[in-house]
Amino acid sequence: MIELARWISISALVGIMGGSASALLLISLNYATDLREKHVWLILFLAPAGWLVGEMYKRLGTSVEAGNNLILEEIHSPTATIPVRMTPLILIGTFMTHLFGGSAGREGTAIQTGASLADQLARPFRLSPRDRRILLMAGISAGFASVFGTPLAGAIFGLEVLAIGTLSYEAIAPCFMAAFVGDLVTRAWKVHHTVYTVTDVPTMSIRGVAYAMIAGAIFGLAGMCFARLTHAVSHLAKKYIVNPPLRPVAGGLLVTIAVFGLGTSHTLKYIGLGIPTIVAAFHSRLPAYDFAAKSIFTAITLGAGFKGGEVTPLFFIGSTLGNALSRLIPLPSSLMAGMGFVAVFAGAANTPIASTLMAVELFGGEAGAYAGIACVISYLFSGHAGIYSSQRVGQSKHLSRAEEEGLPLTLVAKMHDAPEENTAPLHLK
Repeated sequence: MIELARWISISALVGIMGGSASALLLISLNYATDLREKHVWLILFLAPAGWLVGEMYKRLGTSVEAGNNLILEEIHSPTATIPVRMTPLILIGTFMTHLFGGSAGREGTAIQTGASLADQLARPFRLSPRDRRILLMAGISAGFASVFGTPLAGAIFGLEVLAIGTLSYEAIAPCFMAAFVGDLVTRAWKVHHTVYTVTDVPTMSIRGVAYAMIAGAIFGLAGMCFARLTHAVSHLAKKYIVNPPLRPVAGGLLVTIAVFGLGTSHTLKYIGLGIPTIVAAFHSRLPAYDFAAKSIFTAITLGAGFKGGEVTPLFFIGSTLGNALSRLIPLPSSLMAGMGFVAVFAGAANTPIASTLMAVELFGGEAGAYAGIACVISYLFSGHAGIYSSQRVGQSKHLSRAEEEGLPLTLVAKMHDAPEENTAPLHLK
C-alpha cells in the first residue's frame, strides 16, 4: 500500500505535467495550422525554417536530438537524467514544422515532453535506476494518452513500445495513473480531440474475419514500408549532407517544390497533420493514391530532420489506404478506414494491443473487434521493422528470426543490409 501510494502521487504529477504540455502543444499546432492555411505562402519558407530548427538543435540540443529513441535507450539502459530543455526545443521545432508546411505528427513531441518532464522528478524523489525506468514509461503514457484522448491506449503504449513481443508489467499502475491523469488534465485545459466515427459495422462472421485478416496483412506491409522509407531518407541525408542544419533545408526544398510544382489544390492536404482528410476517409471516397503521397511527404519531412511525430501521418496513411482497399475488400469503407487508422500504426510501431484499445476508445467495441484482428495481423506482417529504431526485439515475431531477440531495430536493419558484416554480434549475443 505504501509503494502504491508513492507511485500514485508521482504518477499524478507526471500526468499533470504531461497533460499540460500536450494541451500547449495541441493549442499551438491548431494556431500554426490555421495561420498556414490562411497564408499558404508561408510554405515557401519551409527550407529556411528547417535551417533554424537544425541550428537550434546543433547549438542547444545535441544531447536530445535523438528524441524518442533517446527516451527508449534511457529506459533500456538508464544513465543520465534527460535534459529538461528537450521540452521547449521539441515544442518549438514541431510548431515551426507545422507552421511552414512540413508533413509531421504530434505524438513524438508529446512523448518527449511527457518523458523529459517526468524525468526531472527522479532526483527529488530519489528514485533508483529501476524506478526511473518506470517513471519514463509513465511519462510516455501520459504524453501519448493526453495528445490523442485515449488513456487506455496510452497506458498500454508506454508498456508495449519498449520491446517487440514483451510487456513491462512492473510499470502497469504508474502508466495507467499517468495516462488517465494526463488525459483529464488536457481536457481540463478545454482542449478538444477530433471525433472519428465508423458509421457502418457488419455483424461479425467468418467471412468478415477473413477480410479483416487480408486487410491487416496489407496494412502491416504499408507500416513496414513507411518505416523503412523514413529511415532510408534519414540515412541518405546523413550520408550526403555532412552539415546537420542543411539536411532539413534540403527536405524543406523538396516538399516546397512538390507542393507548388504539383499544384496546391492537390497537395495541401498532404502537409501538416492532415486531419480533414483523415475525417473525410470515414465518410467519402478519396483518391486511391492519397496514402502513398502522404507517406512520401512525411518520410522526406521527418527523414530530413524536421521535428514532430509519425503517428498522425500513420493515421492518415492507414485511413486513406483502408478507404482505397474498400474498393476491393467487401467491407464498409468507414470500417476499413477505421481499421487502417489503427492497424498501420500497429505495424509501424509494433504495438498491436495499444492500437486495438485505441480503436475501441475511438470507434466503439464492434468496430474495435474488426480493428483488433487487423492490428494483430498487421503486427505480424510488418516484420522486425519500425519507426522507433531503439525499440528492441524482446520476443521474435517469427521462429526463423529468433536470433534477433535482444537486439535494437537499428542493428537488425544493418544485419539485413549487410549480413556478412554482422555475424559476430549474433554469436556474441
